[in-house]
Amino acid sequence: MQTILDLLGSFFIGGILLLMIMNFNLYTLSTSISSDKELVLQQNAKTIAEIISSDLRKIGYNHGGTALITADSNRIRYYADMQPPGTTGHGIVDIVEYVVVPADNKSGGDSTNVNLIRIINSLDTLRGPYLGLTRFRFSYFDRYGVTTSLKDSIKYVKAEFWVHPTTKFKNIFITPVDSTFTYWELTISPRNI
Repeated sequence: MQTILDLLGSFFIGGILLLMIMNFNLYTLSTSISSDKELVLQQNAKTIAEIISSDLRKIGYNHGGTALITADSNRIRYYADMQPPGTTGHGIVDIVEYVVVPADNKSGGDSTNVNLIRIINSLDTLRGPYLGLTRFRFSYFDRYGVTTSLKDSIKYVKAEFWVHPTTKFKNIFITPVDSTFTYWELTISPRNI
């Protein structure tokens, strides 16, 4: 009888230890996937920021007069010479436009996402891969840092965007599902406006 009780106790304690090891393994896996997902979000946000930053710094380059054509929260249109010196097209002023539109099925998004489209001289030049962009907003400031909508007094352009995961993953240890996101903002002071 004592041997049977010893065996049952050993099985019970062994089962508890096995469950603890499995739980730890699941937690480690879940944390690893969550960390990888956050890294991808940050990389996607950085990619978007690098493209936007490079282009917004060129507002008004090689153009005399008011550089901004349109400036609102989901669209900016401006004059700029987008080609680097020494390349074909340098010296010719382009009309550059960024437009925020709802995502479509072609870009891999769904109805909660948006696409940021770059148009140069009426040609859709940047409708790249879907990077999880869910919100994007432009803001404009004068030289004192006060919000303005007057194109002649705009000296700073601020871009804010939110990036969410492109693939859904249910994390059994963290709720709510897919609550991870990355927020990025950048304020640019183009030299030529």
